[in-house]
Amino acid sequence: MTQRLPLHRQYPGIDQAYLRMPHVEKGMAVGLFGGSFNPPHAGHALVAEISLRQLDLDQIWWMVTPGNPLKDASELAPLAERLAQSEKTAKDPRIKVTAFEAAYHVRYTADTLTLIKARNPGVHFVWIMGADSLAGFHRWQRWRQIAMTFPIAVVDRPGSTLAYLSSRLTKTFYYARVDEADAPLLARSRAPAWTFIHGPRSSLSSTAIRNGKIR
Repeated sequence: MTQRLPLHRQYPGIDQAYLRMPHVEKGMAVGLFGGSFNPPHAGHALVAEISLRQLDLDQIWWMVTPGNPLKDASELAPLAERLAQSEKTAKDPRIKVTAFEAAYHVRYTADTLTLIKARNPGVHFVWIMGADSLAGFHRWQRWRQIAMTFPIAVVDRPGSTLAYLSSRLTKTFYYARVDEADAPLLARSRAPAWTFIHGPRSSLSSTAIRNGKIR
């Protein structure tokens, strides 16, 4: 059996604090905002800020993933670089930048949420995603399990305002929709539960930034 290297050798240059789950207390409402953040930008920060306010959250975990199984990793910047950029982008102290998924060697959201739930009893979590991710959400591994683990908040993104009308996720769990006016209750709702949050939208895109279309 091959032994894994110690974390400080697997991820040189990364503060070990990033490889642990952020500290939480029982009873807290915590948003989970995951992605490659390659690179992070003001649009990501806007989603986090809207979620903090509309969902009445105590914290958001800005989870920088080692890599997205559905995306080409050839253009993926080093994890340490994406963490540093995320810290500069996420200015609210309630936003906790973390890369604990790397330490636990999990790559799929379903596994991440199962791990979080097991390690944080008594904490109320909600999964946060941009509306632009809805169209392909059913291609995520065990996407139904994700919806059954924690409530989901879908935050509006440019060109995706009506995405929930045709999304397989929202069609499958149409009965579990929570009115946007009740969004502050979502984190403490029993899954499946989801809501669509409207608000200011940013046209920024990580792909466009990487391709030099936005500077």
